[in-house]
Amino acid sequence: MLKIVVTGANGQLGVDMVSRLKVEEYEVYGFGRAELDITNQDQVNQKVKEIQPDIIIHCAAYTAVDLAETEVDQAFLVNGIGTRNIAVAAEKVNAKLVYVSTDYVFNGQGETPYTEFDVTSPLGVYGKSKLAGEQFVREHHSKFFIVRTSWVFGKHGNNFVKTMLKLVQDRDTLSVVHDQVGCPTYTVDLAECISNLVKTERYGTYHVSNSGSCSWYEFAKEIFSQSNIKVDVQPVTTEEFPRPAPRPKYSIFEHSALRLNDFPPMPDWKKALGEFLQHLDDSI
Repeated sequence: MLKIVVTGANGQLGVDMVSRLKVEEYEVYGFGRAELDITNQDQVNQKVKEIQPDIIIHCAAYTAVDLAETEVDQAFLVNGIGTRNIAVAAEKVNAKLVYVSTDYVFNGQGETPYTEFDVTSPLGVYGKSKLAGEQFVREHHSKFFIVRTSWVFGKHGNNFVKTMLKLVQDRDTLSVVHDQVGCPTYTVDLAECISNLVKTERYGTYHVSNSGSCSWYEFAKEIFSQSNIKVDVQPVTTEEFPRPAPRPKYSIFEHSALRLNDFPPMPDWKKALGEFLQHLDDSI
């Protein structure tokens, strides 16, 4: 039975990742921050040496995009140094490594979908720290999958879908940014894809999101449409909603690596949203 370690196991992706792997009867070790401090190299080395995993799926991350602009060291400590620690430990035991990265490694100034072969150029601290993690993986590991994803939503965390459904509970008009476009990603579909990747030796960088794209405004409209909620959604510009961290305006992914390596296409984002809403309970 293969042993798999999942970091960030209590996070939005981590919970669904552990559930997906257990279906296949792997021996799964899911660690949250309390069980494994990825910034502590000695602790990481000891835990990985003790378990001797065949695969490590590294979901743990610093994800507070705006806060990262002031907590620069913390963002790089977790996303950069923490990822280096995982990569070094994984290489020592010859484990395959999955590193979950982000669309924020691009500057969002493109006009055609980003492929895995395009040059990265992050705008803010969060994107720079995640790119640092990618670079550490490439430098210190020989059997890796870098999985860039975007606009993630799932049952076990805070996300745009839950936020929209909460906001509409006490208002009948919402303003949503319309000039940022990207690809929503359902954690269940992302976990399924990662599960398929690790069964192979088709190493490299992958863009993994649901198929299709939309603006945040279009995403919100679809959420309310599928939920049968009547609300007036007003499109606004990014400039009307200033945030501490710059956001890439164009974050549409091309799934070149999935296609070139003969992996199945990702489900459409509207279909994924429908499945998510069906499984969403009163936890919002």
